[in-house]
Parts: sequence; structure tokens; C-alpha cells
Amino acid sequence: MAFVAPTAEQLGMYLGLPEIDGDRSDLLIQQAVALAESVVKPLPDQATAVVLSVAGRAYVNPQQVSYETIGPMSVQRPQGSGGLYLTKADKAALKSLAGRGGAFTIDPTPETADPSPTWPIDGATGPGLVYEPGWGWV
Repeated sequence: MAFVAPTAEQLGMYLGLPEIDGDRSDLLIQQAVALAESVVKPLPDQATAVVLSVAGRAYVNPQQVSYETIGPMSVQRPQGSGGLYLTKADKAALKSLAGRGGAFTIDPTPETADPSPTWPIDGATGPGLVYEPGWGWV
């Protein structure tokens, strides 16, 4: 199956909002898909969660504004540059969903490799003689 971008209604359900601006959410979803495709292309079917997370972050808090209040002091701390962005976790999730990353093994042995020994076999030892424990090949 091919990736199907989430709808504005799905973004509203994801955010728990009874009403959502359809045009704005469609734009944010479209841009979130474009950002995700900059990491993995084509997007896997399960990338919907990452796309909704990215679009939801931008929909709820487009300027990435946060306030910290300690006693009578209040400080504004911007979390980033604002707008849409992928976190490290978003990128890792996309790569994982696409089957990239993780441990793997590369076998350098050619398919035509012969399991027989390639060194010269010494006729004075080995098969053809009898092995006596403690004495060796006799």
C-alpha cells in the first residue's frame, strides 16, 4: 500500500479539538509530508503518526512560544525557530518505519565458495591414520 496523508479531521481528532481550520490544517499536513519525505522517500504507511505529530505541533503552537514563571518573574523561551520541524525522534521513527537503521550483518563469503580446505593436505597426518589420544596420529 502507498502512504495516504492524514486529513484535517484526523488532525483535529489527534489534537482533541472539536473544530479545526481545514485550510490551515491541510497546508500544515502537506508541508509535514514534504518534510518527512526529505528523510525517507517514499513514506511508509505507518508514517501517519509522525506527520500528525509534526503538523499538530505547528497547528497548536506555530511560533513555538513557551513561558516559564518562577515567583514574580516571567521569562519567554522560544524552543526553536517556529513553524514545522522534525525532531531527532521524528527522523529516527521515520527511518525505523522504513526499515532503515538497526543492526545488520554482511556476509562477505561468495555464493560459489567451496567448504573444502584450500591449503595443502599433509599426507603424514590427518585422515587415513588412526588418532591415538595422547599420541596423536599414528
